Formats: sequence, C-alpha cells, structure tokens
Amino acid sequence: MALAMTVTSTLCWGSWANTYKLTRGYRFELFYWDYAIGIVLVSLIWALTLGTMSTGGSSGAGFLANVADADGGNIVFALIGGLIFNIANLLLVAAIEMAGLAIAFPLAIGIALVVGVILSYAIDPRGNPLVLACGVALAIVAVVFDGKAYGALKAGSPVSRRSVIVCVVSGLLMGSFAPLVTRALTSGHALGPYSIAVFFTLGALLSCFVVNIHFMKRPLVGAPVDFSGFASARPADHLLGVLGGFVWGTGTVFNFVAASFVGVAISYAIGQAAPMVAAVWGVAVWHEFRGAPSRAWMYLVLMFAAYIAALAVLASAYGAA
Repeated sequence: MALAMTVTSTLCWGSWANTYKLTRGYRFELFYWDYAIGIVLVSLIWALTLGTMSTGGSSGAGFLANVADADGGNIVFALIGGLIFNIANLLLVAAIEMAGLAIAFPLAIGIALVVGVILSYAIDPRGNPLVLACGVALAIVAVVFDGKAYGALKAGSPVSRRSVIVCVVSGLLMGSFAPLVTRALTSGHALGPYSIAVFFTLGALLSCFVVNIHFMKRPLVGAPVDFSGFASARPADHLLGVLGGFVWGTGTVFNFVAASFVGVAISYAIGQAAPMVAAVWGVAVWHEFRGAPSRAWMYLVLMFAAYIAALAVLASAYGAA
C-alpha cells in the first residue's frame, strides 16, 4: 500500500505542471495563487474524508481529534515546512526559466534528494541505510541523464552564475522541508499525515502573501506583474491553476501517508522520481523531443532505466532493514 501511494505521489508531482502548460499567456506568479489555493482545498478534502475515517498521529484518532491532541510545536514544523517548500518551488520554476531543465533539474532535484533523505533518515532511521543510499544514487544518476537529454535539445545555451546559484538554493530548500515533516510525524504528540498535509499546504499558501508578492514585483525572469493580470485571466486558467494544485496536493497527501508507514526518507526519495513522469509527458504529449538528436533519446532511455532501478531498490529498503 505504501509503495502504491508513493508511486501515485510520483505521478502527481510529475504531472501537475501540465495544467500550467494548458494556460494561455498566464504568468506563473499569477497561476501560482490558484495553485496554492488548490493544494489547501484538496488537503482539506482528503483530511475530512479519508483522514477522518482512518487513524493517524500519536492519539490514534482521526483528523480533527488528531489536531486537537497534537503538540503545537509539530503544527509549527508543518507550517514552516510548507513555507520552505513554497520558496524552493518558486525558485525552481525561475531556475528552469533561467537555465533550462538541463541544468535546473540535475542540480536542484539532485541536491534536494540527498539533503532530504539524509536529514529525514537522521531523525527517523527506518529502512536499510546502504540500500537507501544505493537507491538515492541511482535516482541522482537518472536526474543527470534527464538533464543531459534536455541539454541535447539546446546544446550550447549559455548558463549564468546567477542561475546556478538559484538552482543550488532551490535544491537545498527543497530537501530541507522533509526533516520538518519527519519531526511533525514522529515526535511527542505527533500529527498524522493528513493533518501534516493540511498545515503544510496552509503554510505554503500563507507564505505566498510575502514570497509570491515579492516575485511578482521583482521576478527573477520577465517583467513585474500585478493582480490586474489575475483579475483579467480566463476562468479556464483559474480552474487549471486549482486543478494543478489538486494534482500536486493529492500526491503530497499520499506521500505523507506512505511516510507514516515506511519513513519520510524512503517515501520522499521515491516521490522525487517525478522528473521521469514529467519527461514522459514531454515526449508523449508535448512532443518536446520531436526531431531531437539520437543522443537525446539515448539519455532518455538511460534515465528511465536508472529510475526504474532506483524505484526497485528504494522499495526494498524498508524490507531490508
């Protein structure tokens, strides 16, 4: 069950960006408001349905009882985790715009994988560390091949020092929210996974009023935007933003639920196979590799092989403990 939920989270994390691709001239900073609302709404829906029917947290109670029983510090950890994720996600999008997928994904996601798994395992050491390390190494190799595949499409594109710094900061932050989730899930009167998802996504939404507004006024890429663009956007664009939030938020809820069984280190590592899913969309739906050189396809094949091997190894890490 935990493996099925982590794979589902991978599919969701690798698919939500398709909703942004379907919008028409809608700036990402504006789209992000709809997306942030969507992730909060869907986490509440899951918490008030499955999270109420099932049990979670140290009290063994459903969502509302679990929140009432949980330590306030764990709620704060979940909120801060959402804030950190939000900054990392916005920086990752900017990094992709600045440096391209070929640089942004290997750097940011690779760093996030290592930082997230190591820090989470240090707090909650579940799973065989050697097997987990091998799985993470394979996943990083896959991310590098993913970057090389996209790099083959745009060979010779210049990369600035500033864009590399943005990638590194994004990766460090993206990996740093995982131990906070681990802390909220395992310490004292712990939050259950559905409860963590609610406060995590709420932290992300609330931080938008500072972080996203800052990026609207001083974007790393493009001209500044204001809320007039949000008000004039098509209803379909707003719905696509909320749908994107629903997809990503569902993946996050499922990843947290799986983490309550096998530990955040394992569930987070498997969930970060999302670039493989995004590459499938890029190839099959958006035809990003139409006319690509043969070495780009070779790197794609190697990426899929490395990711499949990584998933198999990571899935066995818990049983090998």
